[in-house]
Amino acid sequence: MGLFDTLKTLAEQDLQSQGPALLNQALANTPLGGATGLIDQLVQGGLGSAVQAMAAGAGGAVTPDQVGAALDPAHVQQLAQQFGVNPADVLSMISQHLPAMVQAQPPSQG
Repeated sequence: MGLFDTLKTLAEQDLQSQGPALLNQALANTPLGGATGLIDQLVQGGLGSAVQAMAAGAGGAVTPDQVGAALDPAHVQQLAQQFGVNPADVLSMISQHLPAMVQAQPPSQG
């Protein structure tokens, strides 16, 4: 493995570990207001059972398509612009990091 490959691997690992925190920072600058707002929106959008399973540590994975169906497209577009990626990448990022975000910030009750 060359130096470039090693650096790329380290960068990818760092992004994986910091993904939930980076998403939370980006979400804070949207009308969702952070991870709690995102999670609450997903619950309201029909993903409540999956989110509750994540909060209980019992799995509950969601697909990017499910995330997209549960969120306002304007929020997705705003996140895409903040990250400089397309909306599909944002949905993928959210679905990938959602379990860790829910574990750190369980959905509000009520």
